[in-house]
Amino acid sequence: MKRNILITGGAGFIGSHVVRLFVRKYPEYNIVNLDKLTYAGNLANLKDVEDASTYRFVKADICDFERMREMLREYKIDGIIHLAAESHVDRSIKDPFTFARTNVLGTLSLLQAAREYWESLPEGYAGKRFYHISTDEVYGALEMTHPEGVEPPFTTAASSGSYHLAYGMEFFREDTKYNPHSPYSASKASSDHFVRAFHDTYGMPMVVTNCSNNYGPYQFPEKLIPLFINNIRHRKPLPVYGKGENVRDWLYVEDHARAIDLIFHEGKIADTYNIGGFNEWKNIDLIRVLINTVDRLLGRKELEDLDLITFVKDRAGHDIRYAIDSTKLQRELGWEPSFQFEEGIERTVRWYLENQEWLDNVTSGEYLRYYEEIYANR
Repeated sequence: MKRNILITGGAGFIGSHVVRLFVRKYPEYNIVNLDKLTYAGNLANLKDVEDASTYRFVKADICDFERMREMLREYKIDGIIHLAAESHVDRSIKDPFTFARTNVLGTLSLLQAAREYWESLPEGYAGKRFYHISTDEVYGALEMTHPEGVEPPFTTAASSGSYHLAYGMEFFREDTKYNPHSPYSASKASSDHFVRAFHDTYGMPMVVTNCSNNYGPYQFPEKLIPLFINNIRHRKPLPVYGKGENVRDWLYVEDHARAIDLIFHEGKIADTYNIGGFNEWKNIDLIRVLINTVDRLLGRKELEDLDLITFVKDRAGHDIRYAIDSTKLQRELGWEPSFQFEEGIERTVRWYLENQEWLDNVTSGEYLRYYEEIYANR
């Protein structure tokens, strides 16, 4: 079936993987990638699909309500996958207003534009869908409830879920009460509430997903994994918050893109799905894995760069543990991660080491100057 799909934030890390998947998998769809091209948006992430006849890029701000109204009508959009967001916790602590503007008001702008357009059509909401991508951070923090002597990493495959049963641990589930602790997570929680309110008030066909930490190619190098890969390569310090005891659940980005594809097409309207990797690691243990992998691939001695680790003052409001329970998504739609962590981290490290030019352009800001020149007169 012919569809016109809008993907917001499609030049970013996760968004570019979703755009690439949809362009390649659905040649009968028209895919419109909308991105403001802030520091985290980079069209070089999509060089391999930019010439596809079914792909269009639109540079715009989701907070520009009039532009959203025009664009939805111009491209006859019948499905929206909303990924555009400010997402870095440290930045949100320094500048909460930007996060409230983009994540809350931007989402509201897009919702209202979609509502007006879809309600104006003869068929109304039939065949339409607003898919909002959120984060596990809206749930707050989990306690370190594993039994004495049992420590992360927990990398059990989703298909068995055995560490749920064996360790009796607590996880974020779809009905977990929201309890955000940072300006970033508060802004995402607010946007989640607006999406659900538009369904309850106007009948907007929507779905929300909350996902754990993603890793993989094309991630902006302010985030832990690409930042530390680059620092290890160049033998720069590795700043670790506190003692590195915080635990995160890691999911390879291509697995997240597959889940988004599945949920967009088959997820229940007005429902919520959690997407996680069943792959928990303490930050300090993850960093040791990164050091070992980078050193090995560069021909250095095992853990040669371990002395690069530098412990720094902990971040304000730093949640101790996030862990997603993806059982519902597995049970109802048959999804589970396809990449084991060892394979995913190997692929990730290799990609950054083999794409130094991309990394240099991003870290230098050269890509931003390039796009500013291109779009200066548009």
